[in-house]
Amino acid sequence: MATDSTSGSRDQARRSSLTSEGVFAGIYARGDAPALTGDIAWLQAMLDVEAALARACAREKLMTIEAAEAIASECRADNIDVLAIGRDAGRHASPIVPLVRALREAVGEDLAAYVHLGATSQDILDTAQMLIARRALEPVLADAAGAMRAAARLADEHRLSPMAGRTLLQQALPTSFGLRAAGWLVGIGEARARVEIVRNVELAVQMGGPVGSRDPAIAARVAIELGLAEPTLPWDTIRVRVASLAGALGGLAGVLAKVARDVTLLAQDEIGELSEGGARARGGSTAMAHKRNPVAAVSLLACARRVPGLVATILACMEQEHERAAGAWQAEWGTVSELLSLTGSATAWGRDLLEHLEVDQGRMRENLERLAAAGVQEAIEPELHLGAAPELIDRALAAHRS
Repeated sequence: MATDSTSGSRDQARRSSLTSEGVFAGIYARGDAPALTGDIAWLQAMLDVEAALARACAREKLMTIEAAEAIASECRADNIDVLAIGRDAGRHASPIVPLVRALREAVGEDLAAYVHLGATSQDILDTAQMLIARRALEPVLADAAGAMRAAARLADEHRLSPMAGRTLLQQALPTSFGLRAAGWLVGIGEARARVEIVRNVELAVQMGGPVGSRDPAIAARVAIELGLAEPTLPWDTIRVRVASLAGALGGLAGVLAKVARDVTLLAQDEIGELSEGGARARGGSTAMAHKRNPVAAVSLLACARRVPGLVATILACMEQEHERAAGAWQAEWGTVSELLSLTGSATAWGRDLLEHLEVDQGRMRENLERLAAAGVQEAIEPELHLGAAPELIDRALAAHRS
């Protein structure tokens, strides 16, 4: 009965060599999110869905509890040759066919017919993708929260630290560095809140069967088993959920890139108002020993610069045919993995950057003297001309605490 047609373990995913090792991993695989989006993580997520499906079918009396638990016991990534699955995936435009075949062989002839019962490849892959996203978003949210705490500290400590405001890259009027940091805080907080909403609401199971008409009771039980949302209907070719995930990640990466760009500009020798702390050994140059480059900011920007194109790819993938897309759906898998990994890396770099940022108040005051020399009265005693900056900082801090 076991054929190539595709009509529980919760072990923590191991690192994949494709995301956590390599010559560029130190930049693009910062933090914990990249390890949760690699090959082994995907394999385990797909197996977790198969285990949840078996348990859901048992609760619906489609198989015995004993059969379901026997299947679930074999759903461990270390039981499966991930390289063999990858090689065979090209024959089917999906890794699920070889995965199901391997799992049926593992459970034996008596239980093979109950593996993947009533499911189709898209059920497993879409649900696994949502599971990957939920797992990878945990360190993303944690690092974003850490970045917010660091920004809040800077805002509080420097509420009355005057600096030159800059518009169109030119000195404008005095402002407070605390207000700049408060802006970072609010921006990261708003972007993080959108990511959190996606995690809590948009990440839903897919369990519609071959053409989306399967009994929703199975989806409901799988959702409970995996801790994902239960959709109103199967969303086979209605990809709003994936687009919401991509948009939220793009927003977070974008606001972190703004912070990093501010730091690179203010860290220029000619300005010198900010510098990166942390590990003293980093930031060196192969040709100029005197340099101390802003490593965290540069690395964050490198990660974030790749994100908009990936978001655009996901939006382009929303146009899909009938009940199963021919190409657009398949294009999502690696794209979502990269989005999660790069945004996770950018967020980890952002936390590092803000937690170790060094502020040179003396240099800020020196730069304000240029405005004073140019006859800008507000720059002569800048503390008297900060306007509502302290009140605005208090508003940002109060919102952060709440």
